[in-house]
Formats: sequence, C-alpha cells, structure tokens
Amino acid sequence: MNMKAKLAVIGGSGAYELLKKKRLGAETEKTATSTPFGKSGILHQFDFQGIKLIFLSRHGEKGYSLSAPYVNYRANIWALKEAGVERILSWSGPGIINRSFKIGEYLIPHDLIDETKGRPGTFFENTGLGFIRQSEPFCPEIRKALGTILKKMNLKFQKKGVYVCTQGPRLETPAEIKKFKIFGADVVGMTLVPEAFLARELEICYAPLCYLTNFAEGVLKRPFEKGELFEGMQTETEKRRVNMSIERFPKIIHGTLKALSEKKRDCSCKDSMERYKKKGLIGRDWTQWIKKP
Repeated sequence: MNMKAKLAVIGGSGAYELLKKKRLGAETEKTATSTPFGKSGILHQFDFQGIKLIFLSRHGEKGYSLSAPYVNYRANIWALKEAGVERILSWSGPGIINRSFKIGEYLIPHDLIDETKGRPGTFFENTGLGFIRQSEPFCPEIRKALGTILKKMNLKFQKKGVYVCTQGPRLETPAEIKKFKIFGADVVGMTLVPEAFLARELEICYAPLCYLTNFAEGVLKRPFEKGELFEGMQTETEKRRVNMSIERFPKIIHGTLKALSEKKRDCSCKDSMERYKKKGLIGRDWTQWIKKP
C-alpha cells in the first residue's frame, strides 16, 4: 500500500453521503487493505484544503450497508496504522439518555462504557500484552482541538459525556436505558467499541465527535410510526437538525485536523505500550507485537 498520512477520519452514519457529494476535496488514492484480520473497509486518501487525510466510511460506501456489530474493526485500525496514521477523528450518531442534551447538538465524549457482547476486542489474543490503562479512553489533544473548532464555529456542544456502547443491531429496551442511566451514561450508541480500544493498543490517538440524533427509548414517549427512520423516534424538525449537523462535518474535520497537524503529539496515547518495550517483550516494529490468526 502506497497510502501514507498521519491523520484519519472514520465516518459514521452519513459518511457515504460526504463521499458521494465529494465534500472532502481531491481524492488521490483509494484501496481496501488485506490485513491479518481480513480486508479493511475502503481507505480514501484526500488532499483536503492542504490537509492530507485518510477517510474510512465505517458502515459502507453506498449507504448503510454494514451495521455496527459486523464492522471489521481490527482490520480497519490495522490498515490505518499501516498507512502511517497517528491520529483518528471518528464520528458517531448516538441516542440521548441525558435529557439536558438536545437533538442536533454535538458531544465530545470523555468516557466510555462497554456493553457489547462477543466482538473481537483486542489485537493481543493468546499473549500477555494489552494491560493498558484507560483513565482517558479518548485522546485529550483531539478532544481539545474539537472543542476549539466547535466554539470558533459558534456551534452548540457538550464538552463532556459518557457514551455507552451496546451490541446492536437492535435498539435498546426502555429498561436497558434506565440501567445505563443508573450507570452514569449520557448517550447510547453501537460503534465506539472496540474501535477506541484497538487504536490505543496500536498507540494511535483516537477521539470521537458525536452528533445527537434522537432520544433513547423511554426517555421521551414517542408513538410508533411504521416505515419511518427509528420508527418514529425522530420528528421531522429533529431530522432536519441532524442532517444539518452532518452537513457541517467537512468544516469541523478540516479545522480540527489542521490544528492537530500543527501540533506534535504530547499525550500518553503514543506511549501505551512503552512498558512492554522497556521490558523487552516487544520491539519497536508494531507488526511483530501481534500473533496473527
């Protein structure tokens, strides 16, 4: 693979629309990568207003063709690392648990609860590696850059929040949402696990930006509407707000990545495997850390 870039974006729902509309500048290369964990999603390299970045649409190229439980997260993160990526900005469209949050707003989560079941969640199966601290699951430098650009654009956003990741593809029951609220979750989605943890295992900075799409089941009473998106969990006004949130992503992406490209990494993400290196259990070649299946 000839593709090389230090910055990447993993796009969530609606990412394929940005690709179709060619909103990310001049595409210079695209490829799907064969990895020890299977084939990755298609990596698109762009020259986006002077920013060199790799873009991956998590759920497919021509629509929502792959739901969260079936994304090959390990192949995607491996492929981005192989391309030289050091920082990943991802996006996700979760439902709201915390009623002080508003549909159409943005959220920069600071913490994560894993409620997934059975997803391959580590590169380090059958090894003694991977005992990595998670005091900050998301890179503080990316989170700070996101907050700066959102404030500069005068957009409404929540600067902290707890994201609970469920297995899917079904939506959650009202009782589950009540449980997650007790746990301290503010929003619920299906995509950040194991993506965030895999990036940390390969010493890649990773942080998401969430656009808030709907209230989770039971938070507000909404009638069932057959044949509609989320079966009536969004009003027409809320749908328009969400679409506007997605439309702003190119400008948010550019501003965030431009700020990051001008800053040397000074966070702990890049050193998550350092103690294993110091002990001589692994070398500097990350491809040799992993027992390939």
